[in-house]
Amino acid sequence: MKARKVKGIDPDGRAADEVAKIVAVRLDELCAFMPTARDPAAVHTLHDMRIAAKRLRYVLELFAPAFGPYAGEAARQAKKLQDVIGEIHDCDVTRPRIAALRDELPADDPAQPGLQALDGVLAQRRDEQFVRFLQRWDRLEDKHFRTRLTEAITSRSHDGNGSPEHAGIPSEESPA
Repeated sequence: MKARKVKGIDPDGRAADEVAKIVAVRLDELCAFMPTARDPAAVHTLHDMRIAAKRLRYVLELFAPAFGPYAGEAARQAKKLQDVIGEIHDCDVTRPRIAALRDELPADDPAQPGLQALDGVLAQRRDEQFVRFLQRWDRLEDKHFRTRLTEAITSRSHDGNGSPEHAGIPSEESPA
């Protein structure tokens, strides 16, 4: 999945203002996968959503101090979302490999029952992880994840380096 372009970045602008644009695009990118990702058969959508969660997480981990405490919490939530979707993805890529191996082996091969059992375990694990994913997403929505993160990046009361604009020595980015 190719990342959405972030338009309007001003290389001479305040870093926090410009990073806020990136966070907003990455957040929109992540949220755009719903409701399609609610379909357990939407394997590629889920994989792309995992990548979008990773992109959002990384930018938040780097710049959370510029956006206040909720940005750090949002980074942790993005990681949890990324992890559970990653568990689903692991099942999605392993099960076809098992099926291909089973197809290569004779039907009476002694490995067939074990491979069939492993496929069943992975199918069950995938189902369980998919339920966890839906529960996690629903909790994020219930806690207004998107709204709260949007507020955090648009209503900062600091200089972009995590310090109040009026406190101490000004950063290079804040007016002197």
